[in-house]
Amino acid sequence: MEQRQRIRTDLAMEAMELRGAKAEHAEGLRGVSFREFDRNGIPVTEVKVLDEEGAKQLGKPVGNYLTLTLGQLPGRTGDTFARTVQAVAEELRELLPEEPEKPALVIGLGNRDITPDAVGPIAVDCTLVTRHLIQQIPEYFGDYRPVSAVAAGVVGSTGVESAELIRSLVREIQPGFVIAVDALASRSAKRLGKTVQIADTGITPGSGVGNARAELNQGTLGIPVIAVGVPTVVDAGTLAADLTGKELQDQSLERMMVTLREIDTLASDTGKVVGYAISLALQEGLGISDLELLLN
Repeated sequence: MEQRQRIRTDLAMEAMELRGAKAEHAEGLRGVSFREFDRNGIPVTEVKVLDEEGAKQLGKPVGNYLTLTLGQLPGRTGDTFARTVQAVAEELRELLPEEPEKPALVIGLGNRDITPDAVGPIAVDCTLVTRHLIQQIPEYFGDYRPVSAVAAGVVGSTGVESAELIRSLVREIQPGFVIAVDALASRSAKRLGKTVQIADTGITPGSGVGNARAELNQGTLGIPVIAVGVPTVVDAGTLAADLTGKELQDQSLERMMVTLREIDTLASDTGKVVGYAISLALQEGLGISDLELLLN
């Protein structure tokens, strides 16, 4: 078995690295395009899986993957936080359906009580919800896009699969699209809490920790699903292989997940960045100062 088949990652850019692809036009990979650029000083990697050949090469569904490298995020001094939020918002907006009036449903996946898995619920807490306000006080919020946001919880706590809950919400409130936020797995500890991936291919909750649940995508929900993920864990075997450059045979490592000592701060900070970015992407014309007032 090739080493790359034993490496666990949810990031398309890392899948490219594992294939040994070069930045220039994804050299060596058929059906994949690749480019790097800056957005507000934040490095962005764009990977496009163009066809089934590309999907087979990367092990990722056909679609667009945007990865922002945040560095020392968010930084409570200077304009680092604001620039980062704006960069994520602008890249997310690129993947949204074009109609600005379409209602949005934001779903926070994961377990609020397990810190590395809490990015989704934290992001929901930091997302501006407007559906009820538009109905109740249209004179103030009538021009806003209708947005609903729910932390889906986990089946072990609720007895309800995330996919079941989300399908029910989609039928009831009929959003134009879903934005799903979840924690991801990376192959490298240096990317934990410092990377955001945005994809228009949907998401499989729990896949990063080897506990995959039902897929959330246009095929299962009937509407577009944009996934926003932050890597917070590394599979122990993957980390060991990444550090040593060797494939390890200890199967017990595949049952262990590794995170950072400061993951509580990183999850809180990146969750806030993602929630604010979603709000700005959905409500054009608002700024961070507006969100501070409306969310507090």
